[in-house]
Amino acid sequence: MSEIEPSPREALLLELVRQLLAGDISQGALLQRLRKEALGLSQEQYAKLVGVSRRTLSAIENGSAQPTQTVLDAVFRPLGLRSALLPRSPELLSLLLASSAPEV
Repeated sequence: MSEIEPSPREALLLELVRQLLAGDISQGALLQRLRKEALGLSQEQYAKLVGVSRRTLSAIENGSAQPTQTVLDAVFRPLGLRSALLPRSPELLSLLLASSAPEV
């Protein structure tokens, strides 16, 4: 059986989420890259789409905001993502990800 290849947009999303889980990028950096590269939207356009101010969106992207869970859910929803609780320990996170990986 052949494997289904993700679209370029899905591949970018998966790669950036992998980087986030590995601790290589922040939530804000992930949001900014997906907003620009996957959706091609300016901060102003995206802020209007998700119902936050451009200033709030900018603060989230540069890591200077402490947004509420509601705001995080709103800014990630159009990208097909939601925020979640994850173990802070890299070892526990690795175990979690390994245990939830599909068998091929």
